Amino acid sequence: QWRDMAQHVADERTMEGAARRRTSGLHDHLMPKEGWTTQGCAVMRTAAGERRLGIHVAVLGAAGGIGQPLSLLLARRGSELASLRLYDVAHVAGVAADLSHVDARAPVRPYQGTSELAEALHGVDLVVLVAGAARKPGMSRDDLFQINAKVVFGLATAVAKHAPNAWLLVVTNPVDATVPIALEAMRKQGAGNDRKVIGVTSLDAVRAKKFVGDAVGIDPARIMVPVVGGHAANTMLPLLSQCSPRFAFTRKEIGDLTTKLREAGTQVVEAKAGAGSATLSMAHAADRFIGQCLRAMQGAKGIVECAYVSSSVTELPFFASPLQLGRDGVETYLPLGPLNTGEREALQLLKSELAQSIQKGTEFARNA
Repeated sequence: QWRDMAQHVADERTMEGAARRRTSGLHDHLMPKEGWTTQGCAVMRTAAGERRLGIHVAVLGAAGGIGQPLSLLLARRGSELASLRLYDVAHVAGVAADLSHVDARAPVRPYQGTSELAEALHGVDLVVLVAGAARKPGMSRDDLFQINAKVVFGLATAVAKHAPNAWLLVVTNPVDATVPIALEAMRKQGAGNDRKVIGVTSLDAVRAKKFVGDAVGIDPARIMVPVVGGHAANTMLPLLSQCSPRFAFTRKEIGDLTTKLREAGTQVVEAKAGAGSATLSMAHAADRFIGQCLRAMQGAKGIVECAYVSSSVTELPFFASPLQLGRDGVETYLPLGPLNTGEREALQLLKSELAQSIQKGTEFARNA
């Protein structure tokens, strides 16, 4: 009997000790020994002798088809972000409420309507512009321009006024024209850093990786394909001769892969039958690119991505090409590298249409 009582007491002490350890561990997780400080709307952890600061990010168009999944992916980045500000003209409070339940540290804040736009942008480090209409079946990118040009001009103007030093990543289509609009709108306000206004064309690279991976039977994550030029079907050019790892594609295989990449957006629009465009894959690609930007802003070296920017890599004033990113945006504009005969010919063909889109966007902004 004594042995039974002794064992019972030991069991209780063991359980009590385990409970204390669990409680202590939970306390240490929720109330860590490092100090906490606040700056703006962000809560940041201060470790011994070092303050780890996150980055303030704003998503403009957060309640839309791309904005919602992109905001989710960004919220999951947690402590990389000091705050995630979600702006839209309607329905954004519900998106923020939903995302506020994600188990990540970044505080999510909604801002709705033009009266709250300045507050949403105040003090942000990086702005992602996804607002505007999506393509529908039968709609050309010129049709899309007529709708989205005003949206991009207005929001870029607000960025220039309230966050002039922020990176501005433009996702809203047609990117070939909306990036010139955004940069020109900022310049009209005395802002606009060529190295920080960037058109996100990463979906082209993501698709190229996927299509090549499927064609050769290896993991797309292992593949890198530079996609240069613009972001429209007739202006993008995958440089398959520079694919890493290298593959000996036939002329027909190159033609088929290039056509598949150029028609990918239309394929999704038609498959969704009026219910949207490539929102999920675009959100994934944008999140991937934003992650690289966040790393560059925090001092990581050697980050190279293709994106559409103001540059002198070609005779055109804007062009998508490999870029090395740094703390203050584009650090180095890398050359296109050696092109084969087919790529050189395709490059010359796309320049005319790309030049027209650039001119159209620039003139719109200058006359707005």
